[in-house]
Amino acid sequence: MKDSKTFAVLATDVAVLTIDGGVLKVLVTEARSKNFTGMLTLPGGLVGHKERTQEAAIRILKETMTKTDYYNEQLYTFDDPGRDPEGRVVTVAYMMLVPGDEAKRIIRKDASWQAVKTLPKLAYDHNEVVNVAMKRLMGKLTYTNIVYALMPLEFTLSDLQKTYETALELTLDKRNFIKKIKSLNLVHKTTHKVEGSAHRPATLYKFGERKYTRVDLF
Repeated sequence: MKDSKTFAVLATDVAVLTIDGGVLKVLVTEARSKNFTGMLTLPGGLVGHKERTQEAAIRILKETMTKTDYYNEQLYTFDDPGRDPEGRVVTVAYMMLVPGDEAKRIIRKDASWQAVKTLPKLAYDHNEVVNVAMKRLMGKLTYTNIVYALMPLEFTLSDLQKTYETALELTLDKRNFIKKIKSLNLVHKTTHKVEGSAHRPATLYKFGERKYTRVDLF
């Protein structure tokens, strides 16, 4: 990384988020840099000369996951001159959202899902990247339908409420939540049901369209 002593090198890092087992998690791998031995890091790497930053992010994730066509968006450019002890590296960070039922699609041996609430100190400035991703997700959950990116194809309204509560770190009134969701016409009943342990079978719903749009939710 000789050039990084004089000129900045462009990289990309991705905060891949999911809600699995009622816990908000982020995908991490073992840091390969000798400066961060024994630490965890977000998936990331350098951007190729002929790549857009998003293309580089997807390429890097393909080394970690069997599927990468999930919702993703550019987060922020992290350019603190001291963020990488090996040289001057500017990173364009992305956020990707993965449904909980697809969280097992990781193939890299040193990759794992870590609970955001108990996340240890990560390499570089990656804790800050995760914090920015969290704030972005929490904000967009209140005025868009982005929650679809965290949900399986079919789900109960209770599952949907729990996803909101987990990501937003709050408790919602069940009756008001269901009323609001139905009034927005975001989800539609399917003919399928799921057996409950103590209650009658719950109806499964699906999104009318799994496409990002603004909604007046909260």
